[in-house]
Amino acid sequence: MPEGESLPPGIFRYAAGIEYDGAGYCGWQRQHHCASVQQQLEGALSSVAAESVTVSCAGRTDTGVHATAQVIHFDTVARRSEDNWLRGCNANLPWDVRCLWVREVSAGFHARFGALARTYRYIVLNTKSRPALLRRNLTWEKQSLSVPVMCEAAAFLLGEQDFSSFRAAGCQSSTSRRDVFYMDIFRVNEMVVFEICANAFLLHMVRNIVGALLCVGRGERPPCWLGELLAAHDRTQAPATAPASGLYLVGVDYPAAFDLPVPKPGPSFVGRGFGGGYDRWDKIQAWQRKA
Repeated sequence: MPEGESLPPGIFRYAAGIEYDGAGYCGWQRQHHCASVQQQLEGALSSVAAESVTVSCAGRTDTGVHATAQVIHFDTVARRSEDNWLRGCNANLPWDVRCLWVREVSAGFHARFGALARTYRYIVLNTKSRPALLRRNLTWEKQSLSVPVMCEAAAFLLGEQDFSSFRAAGCQSSTSRRDVFYMDIFRVNEMVVFEICANAFLLHMVRNIVGALLCVGRGERPPCWLGELLAAHDRTQAPATAPASGLYLVGVDYPAAFDLPVPKPGPSFVGRGFGGGYDRWDKIQAWQRKA
């Protein structure tokens, strides 16, 4: 809904922050043949509202992809306190989907179209032995990965560019151009974390980028290869897509006027954030100035 317009009389709009383990779902979007995160949330909120509720999200994650900071909005005639929405929703959700917060918002808020930026983290366990724990929540790589070399390669991804080489065949976006604000790669003990922030992402874009960076990190390709892939505009020249299990939606940024909660960086077992009280949008602008 365009800014300045109002909702029909008796209709209220709410935003909410959602966390989920995507391993047991066929992605965010509602499906007829399998369970989705959207179905779980709409069922839970409908129970609280005592009417059918439809939700819109900031990013439609794929099968097996997780989120620590998904954002949704929904409209309803039901008038509930934010705390009652939160507790009632969680009481009706399965163990692997949680509502973290609820806020009443104006008609100008839209979870998808109002987002300024989205941030994803991809988690790789870099050990010689395959893990017994968290295997549905990260990706395993047994060969040693060079973080400095991958960071050098990631520099080619910054800015507004055509990401056709990292776009899945089923992508329905009208354009392959995206603006990558920053990309950070760092190691926390035995985990290598890829963090990427952009205005929006193409289908499988993050996983395709990580797949290419892993080739560079293993020493199979030089860092400049990322620039060559971008210039080719050809998905067939890029390597295989990285598995969904390591991917998390960890942040969505909106105009400050909406005053939404700022999530802590996740996943929690990674152990590195943006610093005490450091706003992600400030970080985006800092990277843009440096560029």
